[in-house]
Amino acid sequence: MAFKKVWCAVALGFLLPFSCAHTDFFTSIGHMTDLINTEKDLVVSLKDYIKAEESKLEQIKKWAEKLDQLTATATKDPEGFLGHPVNAFKLMKRLNTEWGELESLVLKDMSDGFISNMTIQRQFFPNDEDQTGAAKALLRLQDTYNLDTDTLSRGNLPGVKHKSFLTAEDCFELGKIAYTEADYYHTELWMEQALKQLDEGEVSSADKVYILDYLSYAVYQQGDLAKAMALTRRLLELDPEHQRANGNMKYFEYIMAKEKEANKSSTDSEEQEKETEVKKKDYLPERRKYEMLCRGEGLKMTPRRQKRLFCRYYDGNRNPRYILGPVKQEDEWDKPRIVRFLDIISDEEIETVKELAKPRLSRATVHDPETGKLTTAHYRVSKSAWLSGYESPVVSRINTRIQDLTGLDVSTAEELQVANYGVGGQYEPHFDFGRKDEPDAFKELGTGNRIATWLFYMSDVSAGGATVFPEVGASVWPRKGTAVFWYNLFPSGEGDYSTRHAACPVLVGNKWVSNKWLHERGQEFRRPCTLSELE
Repeated sequence: MAFKKVWCAVALGFLLPFSCAHTDFFTSIGHMTDLINTEKDLVVSLKDYIKAEESKLEQIKKWAEKLDQLTATATKDPEGFLGHPVNAFKLMKRLNTEWGELESLVLKDMSDGFISNMTIQRQFFPNDEDQTGAAKALLRLQDTYNLDTDTLSRGNLPGVKHKSFLTAEDCFELGKIAYTEADYYHTELWMEQALKQLDEGEVSSADKVYILDYLSYAVYQQGDLAKAMALTRRLLELDPEHQRANGNMKYFEYIMAKEKEANKSSTDSEEQEKETEVKKKDYLPERRKYEMLCRGEGLKMTPRRQKRLFCRYYDGNRNPRYILGPVKQEDEWDKPRIVRFLDIISDEEIETVKELAKPRLSRATVHDPETGKLTTAHYRVSKSAWLSGYESPVVSRINTRIQDLTGLDVSTAEELQVANYGVGGQYEPHFDFGRKDEPDAFKELGTGNRIATWLFYMSDVSAGGATVFPEVGASVWPRKGTAVFWYNLFPSGEGDYSTRHAACPVLVGNKWVSNKWLHERGQEFRRPCTLSELE
């Protein structure tokens, strides 16, 4: 591939009180940028308020200094001072009028402008769901990319331009959000990180007693009774009168004594471990492969297979538009065949597409196989918009380009979908085509199944964000201005299950993509059927 390298230069009950929480800001970095401007506007408004308060205090200060000198002189010789008729008049005037004016000044609320601006802007603020969504995204990134809490807390991530870190209070909040989701594994990790940072001397409003309260329970819920007791003892050293901790300690001691009496045989334990292991094996294979591929730990091709991958100049099967100016094409994978087109969309076209899409971005949806309707899902975190060719010559030109280079009719294709991924934005493993157990998939379109997928990468991504194919072990990384293409169906019309793919969480950066799903209708003579199901 030398040629290629040249181109590519739950509630606690008795243990803890339970606490719970729509805009979807966290699902799109593009929309989150609006919040930066909102916060900047609020800072300007806050500084104006501070200036107004400072001006008010300066006036009061000058008044106090003037009166301090005046009263100091007057109190030395009151009768002599008031013997001057002007002083007598001014004393009457001050006490009758000016002190009243000063009182009004002191009572004047300078915060009206700031509060009014806050009230207007608050309707555009993220809500509890956004904060929870962003927190879950951090936990998802932690798991997918094997990040320890200290690395994430210190902000030591690859490709960051603006380094930031989590305070002990931030870590505590992440632990609490995990706790409200009954995610005791992450509760333990982040409560321990908060405790660690406090033990290292970080000054924080976070309270060790509260942290230990959550932490001991999270540990207990995961079956480590001895550690839960040790943490509770530490809590009681800090607050011997802590009612819940005292109650928990008695309960833990009772449970431990009961376990000793039961003296469960090791055989039972081994059987339980085997059952747990079987469950893990049943659940994890695809998840493990997916996360490995996201980290770049994919399947390495054999040299023999590698030799089948080429770079070439492609003229769209002698399409008149590309005979004299062919495009650069690379093979990314052999089965399924995935090809990448280089320099296939310009920066100007990308900006136009983004500007058209931004006002329409809304939470991306998926087809519910039970209802056949579109719905949001936790496994697809992004916002998307649809653009038609008739509304912009740029979109029309892009559609024509896809048709020329794929040889497929785009008149029956879906509109161009533009997507922007948010914090930890992802789309877990899925198929683009409708399976046999989804007879109503795309039925309303009347154009058959999705025969192929064309995917533009409209931004580079500093870390993460790959498109991966867990069934075959392929990872395709975002490169701005390129596009990848693959067939979802065999020529026979049968679905190619090896095209199951996913969009990995974005670790660092902002991922913009746009895709075109081409359908079966209109391709009868462009891609004829074959007799074999697997051809």
